[in-house]
Amino acid sequence: MAMQAVQDHDFSVGLACRTFSVSETCYLYGRKLGSENEDILDWLLRLTTAHKAWGFGLCFLYLRNNKGFTWNHKRVYRIYRELELNLRIKPRIRLVRERPEPLAVPVQPNRTWSMDFMADQLADGRSFRTLNVIDDFDRERLGIEVDFSLPAERVVRSLNRIIEWRGKPETIRVDNGPEYISGTLWTWAEKRNITINHIHWQAPAKRLHRAL
Repeated sequence: MAMQAVQDHDFSVGLACRTFSVSETCYLYGRKLGSENEDILDWLLRLTTAHKAWGFGLCFLYLRNNKGFTWNHKRVYRIYRELELNLRIKPRIRLVRERPEPLAVPVQPNRTWSMDFMADQLADGRSFRTLNVIDDFDRERLGIEVDFSLPAERVVRSLNRIIEWRGKPETIRVDNGPEYISGTLWTWAEKRNITINHIHWQAPAKRLHRAL
């Protein structure tokens, strides 16, 4: 009210303070934190713009150790959160992958089959798998094996059952699942004179790094 009297009614500061029982010291007091908060805000914006990978920890250490500011870390972090800098989303690192060669399309049936697994869940929560075998020439579904577990032995048994009425293919395309890289399937294919063709697959960078 004293400030309003000075601004709107041309009261002197002394008269306004005496009228509303306010000390002149209190009237003239100005917050020092306001300007410092502006400095903190400005520094945080500059640092996070110049160094997009920096989080609060690196920004605070830079201000404390490199610039010599003595600001309390709780105060700096409060402003950091008010600016919503803690909600920044780091961009995903996209791996450069070699482009796989296009799959060759067979010119007649029973040349190349493709085989893969699918999975789903029953109403009671139990998971089951399906083994799907198709002819790559016309996408004909040759067989679907369904069970809670389909090891390599079951895969071989299903293929033998299809071959009994369909005849054997020259090549079977598979991925790198454990059932397809087992010795059981490779031994069976060698006896049948069938080529197992693994599709192009590239491990994530972390796994390659660990392997090296």
